Amino acid sequence: MAVDTFNTVLVDTPVLTVTPAAVNVIRTLLEQRQIPNHALRVFVSGGGCSGMQYGMAFEESARDFDKTVEVDGVRLIVDPTSLMYLQGAIIDFVDSLMGGGFRIENPNAVSSCGCGHSFKTANDSGESSGGCGSCSH
Repeated sequence: MAVDTFNTVLVDTPVLTVTPAAVNVIRTLLEQRQIPNHALRVFVSGGGCSGMQYGMAFEESARDFDKTVEVDGVRLIVDPTSLMYLQGAIIDFVDSLMGGGFRIENPNAVSSCGCGHSFKTANDSGESSGGCGSCSH
């Protein structure tokens, strides 16, 4: 936390928050794939039924300008462009009878598709690009 010259408290938003459930799944996946020194890259790309979509991939190391978040020995990396959309997001892993997976709670998203894999921000213009096939519109 910092204070500016007008004594206003400035609160830093965390890059990403990762729940213990997500950390455990990431750690298990790294062990199963025998890549314990890799990191999970979390990124955003154009597309998806709401305009933007989330993606994840394992990578050996971060690139220039990437932000790295380490939680309980598990590393996540985010590129600067994706960080604009993911700043302050919470990554969780949910396991249910209907299927489990990573879920991203994104404070920057103003709407998201029922599939949970795509979203729209306040700065996105235009309509969504259609349906993802796994949710109804």
